Amino acid sequence: MEIGVSTFVETTPDVQTGKTMSHAQRLREVVEEIVLADQVGLDVFGVGEHHRRDYAASSPAVLLAAAASQTKRIRLTSAVTVLSSADPVRVFQDFATLDGISNGRAEIMAGRGSFIESFPLFGYDLDDYDELFDEKLELLLKLRESEKVTWEGGHRPAINKLGVYPRPVQNPLPVWIGSGGNKESVIRAGLLGLPLVLAIIGGSPTQFAPLVQLYKKAAEQAGHDVSLLPVASHSHGFIAEDTQLAADRFFPSTQASMNVIGRERGWGHYNRSTYDAARSLEGALYVGDPETVAQKIIHLRKNVGITRFFLHVPLGTMPHEEVMRAIELLGTEVAPRVHEEIARWESVSI
Repeated sequence: MEIGVSTFVETTPDVQTGKTMSHAQRLREVVEEIVLADQVGLDVFGVGEHHRRDYAASSPAVLLAAAASQTKRIRLTSAVTVLSSADPVRVFQDFATLDGISNGRAEIMAGRGSFIESFPLFGYDLDDYDELFDEKLELLLKLRESEKVTWEGGHRPAINKLGVYPRPVQNPLPVWIGSGGNKESVIRAGLLGLPLVLAIIGGSPTQFAPLVQLYKKAAEQAGHDVSLLPVASHSHGFIAEDTQLAADRFFPSTQASMNVIGRERGWGHYNRSTYDAARSLEGALYVGDPETVAQKIIHLRKNVGITRFFLHVPLGTMPHEEVMRAIELLGTEVAPRVHEEIARWESVSI
């Protein structure tokens, strides 16, 4: 069971002061967070790609590369790369470069993304939403298969026997599929034999168990060894020494962020009762003291089959020292509890 952190590098107004930090400051903070995550033994750190004022990371590979030379073992991934509006050649080159700098620790998490700002920014039509992703994923996978590529599609100039460099340390460079729970994307990942990441940010995480089974069934039918295919989840959360303290500190920025997004998407008002319900064992928020969060991750592993867990922290803008402490607790207190219990459970199950 791998445990790590993901971030969207938000620069939303501070709910206490109303001030908004600069993109530059938040980028530097995230590098510090990645370095700490490595130091406390976490397995992976993911950075999401966005193209909005309230998110600072439009180029995850560059940010991850800034941390690569300061870390030793932690894996470094996008979370996600919005492949539909990107050039797969540049995506591959960027992450192959990151792979070289980190000596084989880079990963790509490819997805459509939950925001659409990148489509008009890079000149793409939202009517081609699904077709763009399918075509560009096909090219990305061809790029990692061979040094020289011949390819033709409908949304990018053809490539005729051209080399793409640098080549990554890992062969192949890991490519995961990120999904919000769409059955078609889960089946696609299984048929392609690609690792799957599920964004579990609402409802009950156990409702995702049938999707994991659907993914494994598709992979098995396509002839892939299911035992070699990891499944990850990405969920919002926060850790402090005391559960009530964690809940109270994480709520203000979470409420502010969820209501901004909610107004854009027509969701209902996000309030404390909604938040507290999501903190229950069956909810999608991983907020509490180390024991509480560890037990929720163990519950997820046993009931959904997740083999990698991303704690998304912070949600919105929080004090940097509080985020750093949450990461420290995740690595030093949560992860050991999870690993010990999962090892005990799996030994009994065999």
